[in-house]
Amino acid sequence: MDNLINHPGLIIAFGVIVVIMLLLDLGIFNKKGHVITNKEAIGWSVVWISLSMIFSGFVYYFAGVEKFSQFQSAYWIEKALSVDNLFVFIMVFGFFNVPKENQHKILFWGIIGALFLRGFFIFAGVGLIKLTYLPEMNIGSWNFVLKHAEGVSIDYEAKEFYRPNIILTLFGFFLIYAGIKSWFSHDDDEAEKDFSKSPGSRIIHKMFKVSKNYDKDNFFTIENGKKLATPMLVVVAVIEFTDLLFAVDSIPAIFAIAPDDPFILYTSNIFAILGLRALYFLLANFIYLFSKLKYGLAVILSFIGLKMVVAPFYTIDSLHSLIVVGGVLIIAVVLSMVFPEKPAE
Repeated sequence: MDNLINHPGLIIAFGVIVVIMLLLDLGIFNKKGHVITNKEAIGWSVVWISLSMIFSGFVYYFAGVEKFSQFQSAYWIEKALSVDNLFVFIMVFGFFNVPKENQHKILFWGIIGALFLRGFFIFAGVGLIKLTYLPEMNIGSWNFVLKHAEGVSIDYEAKEFYRPNIILTLFGFFLIYAGIKSWFSHDDDEAEKDFSKSPGSRIIHKMFKVSKNYDKDNFFTIENGKKLATPMLVVVAVIEFTDLLFAVDSIPAIFAIAPDDPFILYTSNIFAILGLRALYFLLANFIYLFSKLKYGLAVILSFIGLKMVVAPFYTIDSLHSLIVVGGVLIIAVVLSMVFPEKPAE
C-alpha cells in the first residue's frame, strides 16, 4: 500500500488549508482579544470538522477506502484523547486567573507549538519503528512474518507489516496500563496541582523576570522602565509542556492505525488539534455534561493498546477500529448527558 507522503497533491492541499486557516483565524477573525461566545465556538468547530472531513475525502479519492479509514480512525482517536487535555487547560487557566478574552491567543500559540512537536514525534517515531522490527521467526505453528495458511499465495511485499515490533508492542502495553490508570483516576488529583511548579513555568522564570500582572494579551510589558514577561507567556509555556505530556499517550495510540505512514498520522493529528480551541470554549461552559467521557477514553486507550499487542497474531483493520472508537465515544457522551453531574463552581 502506498505511503501517502509520496502524493504531492495531498501534501500541497494540506499545507494550503492549514496556512490559510491559521492566517484567517489570528489575522482577521481573532485579531483582537475577545471572549469567545458559544455561537462562535460552535461555528469554528463545524468549520474545522468540515475541513477535516473534506480532506479525508481527498485521501479516499487518491488512496482508497483503507487509507480513508486510517485517517478517520487516527483523527477521532486524537480528537477524543485531546478532549482530556482540554480539561487540564481549563484548570491551568483557572489557576493563573487568565482573563477569558486572552485565552484564545494562548491556545493559538500553544497549538502552533504542537504543530512542530507532533511532527517531530510522529516522523521520528515512524523511523524508529522501521528499525525495530524483529527478524522472521516461527514459534510452534505461528509464523510471525505472514499469517496465511499453507497453500495460500504469499505477498512478500507485505511481509514487514506482520513482523513483531519491539516499539509497537511496548507502546501497546503502555496504552493498556494508561487506560486502566485513567479509569481509576480522580479529577481532584489534577485540580490540586500547583501549575506554577510546572517545568514550563520554571523555564520562563529562569529566562525572564515575570510581572505579576497581565497587560491585555501581551507576552511582555514595561514596568518601572524594565521589560518583563507577563503571566501570558508563563501560561503558554505551561500549555506547551502539558501538550507534550499528553502526546505521550496520543502519539503511541495513533501508531496502531498506520505505523508506516507518517503523512496519515501527521495530517489527522493536526486537523484534530486545530479544532481544539473552539471545542475548548464549549467544554469550559458545559464540562459537567461530559463526566463519563474519561471512562470512554480509558476504554479506547486499552483497546488500541490491545490491538498493538496482538498485531503479530491477529490484525484488527482500520475500519473496525473506527467503528469501536466511534461507538465508545457515542456511548460515553450519551451516558454523560443522561446521567450528568451537577455543575461545579
